[in-house]
Parts: sequence; C-alpha cells; structure tokens
Amino acid sequence: MTEQHQEWNSQLAFIMAMIGSAIGLGNIWRYPYVLYSNGGGAFLLPYFISIVCMAVPYLFLEYAAGYNFKTSLPNMFRRVQSKFEVVGWFISLAPFLILTYYIVIIAWDFIYFFLSFYHGWGSNPNLFFTETLLHSTSSISGLGDIILPILGSLIVLWLIIWFISHKDLNDGIGKYSKVLIPSLMIIMAVVVLIAVTLPGASIGYSALFNPKWYSICDPHIWLVAAGQIIFSLSLGWGVVSTYASYLPKGTSLVKNGIVVTIANCGFEFFTAIGVFSILGYMSFVQDVPLRYLVTEGTGLIFVAFPSIFNEMGVLSYIIGPLFFICVLFAGITTTLSLLEPITLGISNKFLIERKKVTTALCVIGFLISIIFATGLGNTLLTIFDNFLSNFIVIFGIILECLILGWLYNIDKLLDIVNTNAPFKLGKWWNFLIKFIIPIVFFAMWADGIIKLIADGSTVAIAVEALITIIMIIVPVILTRKPPAPRNSK
Repeated sequence: MTEQHQEWNSQLAFIMAMIGSAIGLGNIWRYPYVLYSNGGGAFLLPYFISIVCMAVPYLFLEYAAGYNFKTSLPNMFRRVQSKFEVVGWFISLAPFLILTYYIVIIAWDFIYFFLSFYHGWGSNPNLFFTETLLHSTSSISGLGDIILPILGSLIVLWLIIWFISHKDLNDGIGKYSKVLIPSLMIIMAVVVLIAVTLPGASIGYSALFNPKWYSICDPHIWLVAAGQIIFSLSLGWGVVSTYASYLPKGTSLVKNGIVVTIANCGFEFFTAIGVFSILGYMSFVQDVPLRYLVTEGTGLIFVAFPSIFNEMGVLSYIIGPLFFICVLFAGITTTLSLLEPITLGISNKFLIERKKVTTALCVIGFLISIIFATGLGNTLLTIFDNFLSNFIVIFGIILECLILGWLYNIDKLLDIVNTNAPFKLGKWWNFLIKFIIPIVFFAMWADGIIKLIADGSTVAIAVEALITIIMIIVPVILTRKPPAPRNSK
C-alpha cells in the first residue's frame, strides 16, 4: 500500500471546510466579550491591523506550506529536515487534545438545545448549570462522578464526528461542510435579526461599539487582538496546512484566504451585534446596568442566555432553540477539523486506511473526553483549555514560523502564495514571518506562562505537567516508530 493523498473536488468544498474550522464557539462566546472589554469600537483598530499584519500573512504561510508539500504535517516538517518531524506531530497532537474537551462543551449545548423548548434549566440557570448538570466540584473525588446525560450526549456527538470523518474527504468533511455552514449562517442571521428588534437592543450594541480610545495605548490590548484573530481563524492547529494540502494545482491561495478571513470576521462581528442586542434587552427589562450582564465563555451561553430566555416570553421558544442549534453546528464543523491533522499524519506514515485511523482516534478521543463528563470535568476543562491555548498552540506557531521562515526556502513559499493571486505579496511578507510574528507570539507566550504560574493551583500544575509529558512523549514515539514498508510499484 502506498501513500494516498486526496484532493478537494471543488473550491467550494475547501472554502466551506475552512470556514467551518474557523467559525466555532470562540466567535459566539469570546469575540463579543473581547470586543466590549478591550476598548469597544476602539478595539477594532488593533483588531484589523492584526488581521492585515499577523493573521492573514500567517494564514498564507500555512496555505503555502500545505499546498507546496501536499502531505501531512509530520511529513512536511520531515522534508524540511528529518529531525523536525517531531514538531509536526507536536502541532498535530494539540488539536486532538483540544477536541477531547471541546466536544464536551458541544455536548452541553446539545442538552440545552432540547431544554430550550421548555426552559428545562428552571428559574435559576446558574444553579442548574453548575450543580444539576455539571455536578461541578474542584475535589479530585469528582472524577468518580460520571454525569450520564453528558456521557450520552458525548456518545451521540462522537458517532456523528466518526460518521462524517471516516468517509473519504469529499464525501465526508466536504459534503457536510457545504450543508452545515450555509445552514449556520442562515439560522444565525434569523437570530440576529430578531435580536436587534427587541426592546432595549440598542443599549447593548451601542455599548459594544462605544470607542474607548485611551485603550489603544495599552500594549495588552494589541496582544489580545492578535490572539483573538489567530485563534478565531484556527491558525497554529495544523488544520490550515492539512486542508491546503488537499488543494488541486492552479488554486489561488490568496483569493481563498481572503474569502475565509472575511467570512470568519464578518460572522463574529455580526454575531456580536446579536449577542449584545439580547444582553441589551435583558438590561432594559430588568433595569440592570449592562456591565453586570456581560460575560464570556460557558457563562454567556449556559447561564446568561437561559436567564434572558426566561424573561423573553413566547419568543424565547423560537430564538432559544435557534441559538443553541447555531452553537451546535459551529461546534461540529470545528471538531471535524480538529481531528484531521492527526488522522492524515498517522494514515500517511503508517499507511493505514483513513477509516481505521479515524475509528481508532474517535474511540481514544471518546475515552479521554469521559474525564470531562465527571464532577471534576469543568475544572479540568478550564485547565486544559488555558494551558493548550496559551502555551502549546502558541509555541507551535513560533516553531512553525522559525522553521519555515529561517530553515526552509521562504522565497519559494512566497512564489507559491503569489501564483494566480489578484495582487502580489512582497518581501515584507518574509519579514513578517521571520521576525514580527514570532516576536509578537513570543510575547503572548511569555505572558501566558506568567499567568499560568501565578494562577496555578496544585491540581492545575499537576495537570499541566501531565499534558506537557504527553506532548513530548507521544510525538517522540510517533517520530521514532518506523513507517510501514511501501510497495516498490
């Protein structure tokens, strides 16, 4: 058996898959909060500068690398220098670990979708979420408390991910992305249009975009802007390079990159208007200042919004299910992409067919995700997310920029980016990849490490040490394990 590498059967399939990877929970629960709490309308200036000077150049780097090598991430780095194969496994493993807890949040949403038809969270959504659903505790004994509704939802979602991912590229990810992404866009548009017509909606979106210009002088705001757009576009996860490796010859990488960036940024900007319109409605109805209602993460989706739906009357039985189905679709499309880098890596090196690799990974992923379906799950999820996002992924971005920028022919990648491009990138792109982006992300990485050390509990430090060991040992084992013998044909 020889290495097989598939291709997208259309530009639309690639674009929808890339948009599906980019649009996720962060667009819905993180971006609105980041925009509001980091200068409001003034935040848009460092945000757009970060898009132009950081995100899009790095997006083109991952596009060019994947398109050039047309193989998995470990093989790509091995072809630069054999000793760098371990870096490819390191980067590929990170999104798989992220998937194991990310899918648990989707499982919560899956439960809330059904609850939204009859406000099953009751009159106290916070108590319901933390105690009734999550059985949340910081005690290690919580590991023995498996929450059956979450476990059942996980089984359903892992089966969905397996069903789509184990198929060939175009029959699986390509086909379902072309259905899920337009559906997500349409449903979210309906939610936002309803939201902006609610009484008090203007309180929310006016506060959201109210510019606090003094914040531009804060260097931390610029780091937050860079981090938001990098993570929003799923950069540094190996997904972009993997998806780009499936592109046929003659593809315009620049056009595709611009379309994906505009779609992602447009979606999160549009969603932020809807989210803050709903928060503005709550502020108006309860006569509570907006600042006391604004939150991010799980608190926004599973506490703040159910509280608002409780006050909304009959309309909530329409907008509630629509909102939670949007979160579900956004989550599923992202989870599909998180599995792909490690799937392709293992399939290519060990010449195991995609179906078998996907099945094995889904079983392993499901077994790991069970720890997040326990009473200690929410605590562990927070630790995993902070460590993987603020340390592992950013470290991978730095390594990729240094290896491809300094140890490979960066001019060759520039030529690939410029092929069939509506405009040409110049040597300034090389400068950004080799100097600016690594420096900025090293600053973000150092800032994240300082926060991890300062805020780390004994449990957090122990879990982070375990993740570090896994992120070292597994890539080393996969690198040293000899590949399957190839046919001589």
